[in-house]
Amino acid sequence: MSSRIRHIASNTFREAVRDRVLYNLIAFAVLMCGASILVGQISIGIERLVVINLGLTAISLFGVVIAIFIGIGLVSKEIEKRTLYTVLSRPVQRWEFIVGKFFGLAGTLVVNTFFMAIGVFLALLYVSQRFQAADGWVLVALYFIVLQFLIITALALFFSSFSSPLLSAVFAFSLFVIGSFAEDLRGFAAMAQGTTRWLATGAAYLLPNFASLNVIGSVAHGQGVAGALILSETAYAMVYAAMALCGAVLIFEHRNLK
Repeated sequence: MSSRIRHIASNTFREAVRDRVLYNLIAFAVLMCGASILVGQISIGIERLVVINLGLTAISLFGVVIAIFIGIGLVSKEIEKRTLYTVLSRPVQRWEFIVGKFFGLAGTLVVNTFFMAIGVFLALLYVSQRFQAADGWVLVALYFIVLQFLIITALALFFSSFSSPLLSAVFAFSLFVIGSFAEDLRGFAAMAQGTTRWLATGAAYLLPNFASLNVIGSVAHGQGVAGALILSETAYAMVYAAMALCGAVLIFEHRNLK
């Protein structure tokens, strides 16, 4: 990674950390983890399952919200404040600007996930009084959540490279919702006939498959995740995020900023 990309990424990280929305969402996610303890106490015998389900779901949902609402403003804010022209007047390529923004926001999300994960493990320790061997799979679920963040961050940057912040948020969130039901969409495609089947199949494989990156349910029940699945989903997330990022770079390279 070049020094210019690292500099842009570090500036993006600092700006994101100073954002009030970021702190509000983190606080709300921590409250959700605390609420899972209360719900777990009501649900006799399934406290651990409830804590993991609610805690990891809170991290996933609020992390996605952070990725979208900060990601869609990474380009538009720079244009509105006219700081982008100052950056590009220096020996900085447009693709370096986009890639730097991506790594900066991705780093922010990883740090946020780390701190919110501490809340989940503290909640687990509270309800179980000790850690269990199966709790180690929570780390794998967190890793899959981070992979989701990489994809949604790249998509937010892709849409923000040519659209308004409002439309970018709508597009990115819609893809997240639809992608969460990608397996159902593929099932529908298998049952459909004719043109509908081709369209549904194309959409199912073109849209991001967030459903395959959701292992919260199995981890909450103490089930492990196969190593082959971890490798395949890592490759899928990296390739999809890279493709979306390349699309953002291509569009931004040809965008008229005047």
